[in-house]
This record gives sequence, structure tokens and C-alpha cells, in this order.
Amino acid sequence: MADLEYQVSDGIGTILLNRPKRKNAFTMEMIDQWAAAIRSARFDPEVRVLVLTGAGDAFCSGVDLDDFTAGEKSVLDHKTVLTERIHQVALALEDLDKPVLAAVNGVAVGAGMDMALMCDIRFVGESARLSEGYVRVGLVPGDGGCYYLPRLVGTAKALELLWTGDFVDAATAVELGIASRCYPDDELLDQTYAFARRLADGPPVAIRAIKRTVYQSARTDLRTSLDLISSHMAVVQSTEDSAEAMRAFKEKRSPKFQGR
Repeated sequence: MADLEYQVSDGIGTILLNRPKRKNAFTMEMIDQWAAAIRSARFDPEVRVLVLTGAGDAFCSGVDLDDFTAGEKSVLDHKTVLTERIHQVALALEDLDKPVLAAVNGVAVGAGMDMALMCDIRFVGESARLSEGYVRVGLVPGDGGCYYLPRLVGTAKALELLWTGDFVDAATAVELGIASRCYPDDELLDQTYAFARRLADGPPVAIRAIKRTVYQSARTDLRTSLDLISSHMAVVQSTEDSAEAMRAFKEKRSPKFQGR
């Protein structure tokens, strides 16, 4: 079994972190495969939604420190490992305008929590526990935690969690807005895939345009956002999917979208 598995089935791509004995701590080789899977999903018309989860009773315990610290490394080497290897995943996701869902089963710690935060939506199992635990080992969040977390919970709460490394349980994660929904552990994957199926069955051009606009609008003013959405609206209205949606609505049936 590979340490990271990527498969596509019926419009849904799945990235499975598959080192359950190490709580799915990731190696540099896994990072390369992870980023490659995201890039593949970006250009694969068969993939409409991407799901990320972990094998066993953990989502991801962060970087495998044995792998990360192996060999003599200079200060520049340590920076390069982050910028050229680990950060590949965040940057690949930044380029992906298809929905990305994280099914967080069990612990998500340090870079493991960061990897969940960089997904669009997080669903958590009841046993999920999340922590930006870098400070506990004298480190700073190395994989986007200082970027993603404040955008979800606000500056003050993000600083509290980043400074203390405290764990957040599943219910609190939903309360704070870190996660969207909490499910019993044995229902988490089924519920995540049910939601993914709903998105995969939707109009892909419109769904991708919505994601693109939401993220771009967070960095622009109102007038720029409205101008952007007017362009997206014109493009989306010209697609066959839009026409199919209108036909299906009038005929009181479920639409069948082709992504064009």
C-alpha cells in the first residue's frame, strides 16, 4: 500500500493519507505526490470535486520529523524544504478552482491542521481534535496556519490557538467556524461523499466560478468584485449547462450537466 493514494471515481477525486501507524504524518515524498494529485485534479475534466482524508484513526499529525530533520541542513536548507517542497500543496490548491473537502477523522496537528485549513470546507468526526501545535515544540506555523486560521476565526482567537497550541474538539471546531459540520465517526466519510456527490452533480462551470469569485472578492473592493461577477455571469449564461438547467427547471426534472 502506498503512503499516499489518489483515485478518481464518478467525478470525485480522493487523496488518502495512508500511514495510519504514524498518524498519517507526511514525508517529503508524500508531499510531492500530494501536490501532483492536486495538479492532476485541476486539469482532469473527470474530477469535479476533491476529497482529502486520512486512513485509520487520524487525519494527519503533521510532518514526519524523522524525515524532516534527516541529514545536516543549513538555515537555507530548512527554508527551502518549506518553500520548494511542503508549500507545494498550498500553492497547488490556490490554483485549483474545484471544490476541496476535508474529512477530518481524529487528530489534525501542526501542519496536519494547516492542510485541513487550506481546503474549502472541513467536515469533522466526533473524535476529531485539532491543534496548531507548533509552539509546543518551539516552532512557528510553517504551512499557512497564520494565513488561514485568522480568516476563519478572527485575529484574536487565531492568536490564542497559535500561541497556546491548545486542542480544539469537534464541537468547538464547528462553533468557531473551523469546521462546517460534525458527524459520528462512522458516518463522516459517507456524509462527506454525499456532499461531494451533490457538488459533483451540480453545474461545474458555475461552481468553479463561484469559488473563484469568493476567494478573489476577499482580496478586492466591492466594485471590483461586482465587475468580476458580471463577467462570470455572462460566461456562465452562455454555457450549455446553463441552458440545460433552465430546461430541466421548466420540465421539472433533474438536470444533467456536461461541464460546458
